[in-house]
Amino acid sequence: MSKQSKRLEALVYHAKPTPGKIKVVPTKKYASQRDLSLAYSPGVAEPCLEIEKDVNNVYKYTAKGNLVAVISNGTAVLGLGNIGPEASKPVMEGKGLLFKIFADIDVFDIEVDTENVDEFIETVKNIAPTFGGINLEDIKAPEAFEIERRLKEELDIPVMHDDQHGTAIISAAALLNALELAEKNIEDVRIVVSGAGAAAISCTRLYKAFGAKCENIVMLDSKGVIRKDRDNLTAQKAEFATDRKIDTLDEAMKDADVFIGLSMADVVSPEMLKSMSANPIVFAMANPNPEINYDLAIDTRKDIIMATGRSDHPNQVNNVLGFPFIFRGALDVRATKINEEMKMAAVKALSRLAKEPVPEQVNLAYNETRLAFGRDYIIPKPFDPRLIAEVPPAVAKAAMESGVAQEPIEDWDRYKNALLERLGSDNKLVRQLLGRARTNPKRVVFAEADQLDVLKAAQIVYEEGVAEPVLLGRKDTIIELMSEIEFDADVEIIDPKSDEENERKNQYAKVYWEKRQRQGVTVYSAEKKMRERNFFAAMMVNVGDADALITGYSRSYPTVVKPMLELIGKADGATRIATTNVMMTQRGPMFLSDTAINIDPDAKDLARIARMTSKVTRMFGIEPVTAMISYSNFGSSENPKSKKVQDAVAFLHEAYPDMVVDGELQTDFALNAKMLQDIFPFSKLAGRKVNTLIFPNLDAANITYKLLKELNKSESIGPIMMGMAKPVHILQLGASVDEIVNMTAIAVIDAQEREKRQQKAK
Repeated sequence: MSKQSKRLEALVYHAKPTPGKIKVVPTKKYASQRDLSLAYSPGVAEPCLEIEKDVNNVYKYTAKGNLVAVISNGTAVLGLGNIGPEASKPVMEGKGLLFKIFADIDVFDIEVDTENVDEFIETVKNIAPTFGGINLEDIKAPEAFEIERRLKEELDIPVMHDDQHGTAIISAAALLNALELAEKNIEDVRIVVSGAGAAAISCTRLYKAFGAKCENIVMLDSKGVIRKDRDNLTAQKAEFATDRKIDTLDEAMKDADVFIGLSMADVVSPEMLKSMSANPIVFAMANPNPEINYDLAIDTRKDIIMATGRSDHPNQVNNVLGFPFIFRGALDVRATKINEEMKMAAVKALSRLAKEPVPEQVNLAYNETRLAFGRDYIIPKPFDPRLIAEVPPAVAKAAMESGVAQEPIEDWDRYKNALLERLGSDNKLVRQLLGRARTNPKRVVFAEADQLDVLKAAQIVYEEGVAEPVLLGRKDTIIELMSEIEFDADVEIIDPKSDEENERKNQYAKVYWEKRQRQGVTVYSAEKKMRERNFFAAMMVNVGDADALITGYSRSYPTVVKPMLELIGKADGATRIATTNVMMTQRGPMFLSDTAINIDPDAKDLARIARMTSKVTRMFGIEPVTAMISYSNFGSSENPKSKKVQDAVAFLHEAYPDMVVDGELQTDFALNAKMLQDIFPFSKLAGRKVNTLIFPNLDAANITYKLLKELNKSESIGPIMMGMAKPVHILQLGASVDEIVNMTAIAVIDAQEREKRQQKAK
């Protein structure tokens, strides 16, 4: 992707369809005059009066308790420097988005137009009554230290400058674990810190809190080693000035045990690494390029334990592991501040979590066979769903024990369950899918690449490293559209109607004819069919010229399914094909089957569909909890339509007793855990959160998923083909670009899974 194209994509992303990345959403009913009279005048007067009587009631009657201000003056924005408050707003909105999707915390971003410390502090103090917490962001040092110190002293709500403490907390957790693996004590190790900004100072202070000795620390800034005999040191730098008579990073690295990089790219050489002690720990955290290239470092020292700030290498020090969960814990006990005890509790929680068995969902997200505590896994992954249930409780307990919690938690199990429920409203699954596909991209043929939206999706998956696209369609049209959208890439373009492809068409026709010659297919008809893009694309997958196929954008589902069944066929042992759609709902991902193929399946077919859907659910790293849906509950109707669902459940219970499935059930009972527990406590689903719905017929499944998609704006992935011999996936007519991208990721993962099974079979 060209620089200009990337620039345009970023600008369009922020501008369309609505400018910005966050918005305010009502949390109460507002449909009737009665609702509005309660929301505003005269009903709003009652909570106002209650808050006037006791200011703490503001947490009871308003959103303050879950609202954080992300505040900046734009003086130290990312790698952009002092770009001003307005220019910093996209970054602050982005921080708000991360707060929401990782910890369900609402955010107002506030950009303050002053570089004067006193004015900035006064502004924040004046607006503080609105918020439950203050996240300071992208404020230059040394002013940032003074601003945070005074606000923590003068406000009674949590205040944290994430630029300082976020990296400190995550890197400290990684450091503790790395030291354990290196069999070294933090009290004894010699630490070199390259960089002396807010993050470097905060990191080093936190390491000291865990036992690092000041005499064992050497810190460097742009002028070299910070020594006690240097003039004009800030108070923060003076805190870490050394007595050692050294001047350069090269000298500092000799016999060092730990290198902490928060400076700039390529300042560390292989020779410096070689001069370090055995089992050196190197955290090269400069972004986007670390202080030493990762591959170069591990080639130089086989005994190295290395972390970076990048997601494409092991051990990413990512602030998103910290700030959302720290504020979550602080808000939930109404802490008056974020103190050292709370930060240290977060460090210990992260350190501890990295040593625990990793859920399969995380292994799948990163395409790992089995992540386990070791040199390449010293810190949890950002997509680990356990983070929200581990870090906030640790922070909340530390707040309570250190005396800054105003609303202590008593039932910790209930609190953890409530935290896990907060994860249901975001789209982590989509991010996990795309990340997983990137780990081993496959060759995917797009059968309708001369359609603009399909080509846009192919461009995205190519540029994001999700897949290697093969573009089918009218070649001149594809080339023209690629120029229009600046898709400048060396990808294969094939026009099945072109004479240029005659040799390949004849090869495919021969294979097709040999397979179907006893079903009325002649050589001539086979050759004719190979001029049709869906037949050609299917043969590409069939003979191994492509790993997966995406089609269906411009044609009706039945017309596309037919050639796939003819050429690809069912998987070994499969007697039925079916589809499932994954809906991103407020309660989390929901799998709905069968949404596109089987019009009126019988009991055995319903059971097969349930089994196939369970396998797909597990492919996503989710343990299936399946409800067989009907208009009746547990035999309340003897109608044949209800009876077939009963029979399907009976068969599954007998044949697969370990499968968590039950029914027949009405949808509300399946989704309302309390109703199900109260009325049907005998059910295998009682006390469980249902994530898979098997519908009695195509009408019910298709109507339901499209209602959810349009009325609730639930994102849909699918229909995902189940039971096919190859990774073939058919889009719904007119699918959006995002839907095509998501389906491509599914196709890639499908191909990855089949490849693993084949390798295992060998």
